[in-house]
Amino acid sequence: MSFWRDKRVFLTGHTGFKGAWLALWLADLGARVTGYSLAPPTEPSLFEMAGVKGMLQHIEGDVRDLEKLSAAIASFRPDVVIHMAAQSLVRLSYQSPVETYDTNVMGTVKLLEAVRQAGGARSVICVTSDKCYENKETGVAYVEGDPMGGHDPYSSSKGCSELVVSAYRDSYFPAGNLASHGVAIASVRAGNVIGGGDWAKDRLLPDLMRGFASGEKTLIRFPNAVRPWQHVLEPLSGYMRLAERLWDGDPVAASAWNFGPSEDDAKPVGWIADRTASIWGGSAGWRNDGQPQPHEAGTLRLNCSKARDQLDWTPAWDLDEALARTVAWYRAQHDGAEIQGFTLSQIRSHPAYAAA
Repeated sequence: MSFWRDKRVFLTGHTGFKGAWLALWLADLGARVTGYSLAPPTEPSLFEMAGVKGMLQHIEGDVRDLEKLSAAIASFRPDVVIHMAAQSLVRLSYQSPVETYDTNVMGTVKLLEAVRQAGGARSVICVTSDKCYENKETGVAYVEGDPMGGHDPYSSSKGCSELVVSAYRDSYFPAGNLASHGVAIASVRAGNVIGGGDWAKDRLLPDLMRGFASGEKTLIRFPNAVRPWQHVLEPLSGYMRLAERLWDGDPVAASAWNFGPSEDDAKPVGWIADRTASIWGGSAGWRNDGQPQPHEAGTLRLNCSKARDQLDWTPAWDLDEALARTVAWYRAQHDGAEIQGFTLSQIRSHPAYAAA
């Protein structure tokens, strides 16, 4: 835990699902966290329910506002920057393509430009998505060097964001010259994450949890689509381990990284829905929507051998454990548990917590 104690961490997107989990984890390890984000994107939100605001310095701001973002970074003088702010939904990207590109692409440009202008940051991580790859639906797991692409605006915007990170790194912070400029930049691509406190619309687990709690059968759009599922703490533990390597000035770390589950945990949506309903119990269930839907990839898999071999990172919880802990969180919330304490108990029980 000594690495993170008193580290100054600037975290964008801390009011979102993944950002709130990471903010809690970092604050619990003793990091001095400044969060920069818009208001929580959902109601309810993990940010509000777990009292995340009281554990850090909270700045409500838009990553597209370069002047405000630059001032916040310059004032805080962070050691570590983790950029998670994004428009993160595929279906919403069809409805709002301009906002999606503006937030995901230009937001990344402005974050990196703010870092460049302010100076001082030593470890910078930009979070994109496993959907950044040009998905040819072959079933082969993608490796970090595969071409960027994206059929829908969301996926395309994440591929563009990866190109932005690469261009800024090569132009201003080349990995081979870390000794002179001192800024190590990496991008990270995570598989589909699950866990308590996600209330986003049109995501599988939040939709299932709402349906189970209300006694309704959740409509599933693509039951045969295969995704790399993992608990939210798995990629977050990878990001934190990578941040330490970047801090140490390892030029190999200043690159792109996949963080996903084992090959066995890439499962169809229908399988996840069935298993989750079984864990919840009672009359929980789902039904096939059957209506025409905007395109979404049928198969997506990640090859994470780079993180395994070079960072000694592997998921600690398999998919069954991830689903059980996710359902346990929503059950606890449904039963009136104190959410900050319950969420921290799940963080502290993860094997990576003691190693952080």
